[in-house]
Amino acid sequence: MSVTIYHNPRCSKSRETLALIEAQGITPTVIEYLKSPIDLVQLDTLLEQLSYSSAHQLVRNKEAIYKELALSKDTDEAQLKSAMVNNPKLIERPIVVKDNKAAIGRPPESILAIL
Repeated sequence: MSVTIYHNPRCSKSRETLALIEAQGITPTVIEYLKSPIDLVQLDTLLEQLSYSSAHQLVRNKEAIYKELALSKDTDEAQLKSAMVNNPKLIERPIVVKDNKAAIGRPPESILAIL
């Protein structure tokens, strides 16, 4: 069983989610996506694994960079994905992936459905 968490150690929900995974006896692969940003292919894969039909579902629209880049719910999908790849702070966190399924750890317990 392979579990990966796209993690931001400065985020309390991300830390709680990591602790929850470890409490299940699982040692996940931890990807600090702010240090090792994901590319467009990875973003598309995550969207598919999350069963999201749009990148808008994965964007953190309250981040300052969202406003600075003049992004909105009307932003073109390709432009939004590009902004997310170039500014990984825009990507909702944490994301946990297991067996080609993914879940957002907000609240952390929501990831239990895929573990």
